[in-house]
Amino acid sequence: MTINPVLIKSSYAAIEAHGSEVTAHFYRHLFEHHPAVRPLFAEHLDEQQDRLWAAIGALVTHLEDTETLVGVLEGLGRRHAGYGALPAHFPAVGGSLLATLAHFAGDAWTPETEESWTAVYGVVTDVMGRALTAELATGSA
Repeated sequence: MTINPVLIKSSYAAIEAHGSEVTAHFYRHLFEHHPAVRPLFAEHLDEQQDRLWAAIGALVTHLEDTETLVGVLEGLGRRHAGYGALPAHFPAVGGSLLATLAHFAGDAWTPETEESWTAVYGVVTDVMGRALTAELATGSA
């Protein structure tokens, strides 16, 4: 699978106008399909939704700036260790993220777009997962 920055950015442009609806939908989907992860999150998700939206925007913005992107993802991985997240949670999150993006992208969501976002999420899970695992191993979380 390869990442096509043009498809990522054009599909994000189609999604961007929906703003907080996107993150609200994501969490509804995640908790409906993976209720076991619900306790990892605060009862009220407003702040978390804002952080998720900012992280998605940073991912798209820095997609072709590997050094910055890796730094952002490593920081997210370390912070998620403190929230009780585990690499085993990443597939559930990825599934809900892709379903949400597809829902809001409309005609901009093609098989090629899905493949590209899946590849992006693979990078996210790899980098965040390594940072999260390292943080858990040091006992800092």
